[in-house]
Formats: sequence, structure tokens, C-alpha cells
Amino acid sequence: MRLRTDIWIQALLRRVYAAGAYGAIVQKGEEQAGATLIKIAPLDGTAWVLSGLWSPEGEREWMTITGPAPVPESEADALLKRQAARDPDIWIVEIEDRQGRHFLDEKVQEPLRESACSPKPLP
Repeated sequence: MRLRTDIWIQALLRRVYAAGAYGAIVQKGEEQAGATLIKIAPLDGTAWVLSGLWSPEGEREWMTITGPAPVPESEADALLKRQAARDPDIWIVEIEDRQGRHFLDEKVQEPLRESACSPKPLP
């Protein structure tokens, strides 16, 4: 059984806050199983966006949809706006962290950059 999206996002935000970073829900989506996008903003004018997906084994995974390098924050915001216009049930979460951490426990398919690793290094 998969964890409801709203509960999963609340757990993510608790990890963010516990580490001294800031996170917020920018757009609420479908509570049970809404798709999720996460914007990571290291507070230097750049950002990148992660999109949630499910592996063939049923595990939640993440993929950077802005590429491996940060893009201008305005470009990330424009991408999020387009995605929200296409899917009103999508969740959008923004994390602001000077170290660029994403705080995800799940696999991220494309490494972001060395300083953007979660508290444990990605494989």
C-alpha cells in the first residue's frame, strides 16, 4: 500500500525543518495520489525541479526535470507554472536550503550535484 501524497509531503517538510531549512507547499494537489514536483532553491538565484515517479517495482523515485545543473530560478518557476496549468491535481513543494539539499530518502535518478546530496550520499 502506498502512502498518501499529503502525508508523504508532511513527512518531507518535517525533515526539511528539522535540518534548519525552509520548505512550503506552493500548490496542494490530490490528497490520495497526486503527482509531486519539488523545487530546490539554494538561495543564489538558481533552482532545479525534481519530478516524482514510480519504479517498475512500485518504489517512489525522483528525476531532475531541469537537468543536472541548476537553472535560473525564473526558469524553474515557469516550468512549475506550465505543469500546474496542465495538471490541477499536482503538488508543488519548494525547499529553500543554502546547501541545496533535497531531503529525499528515495532514489534520485540523476545526481544533482555533490553538495545537493541528501543527508546520506546517493549511490
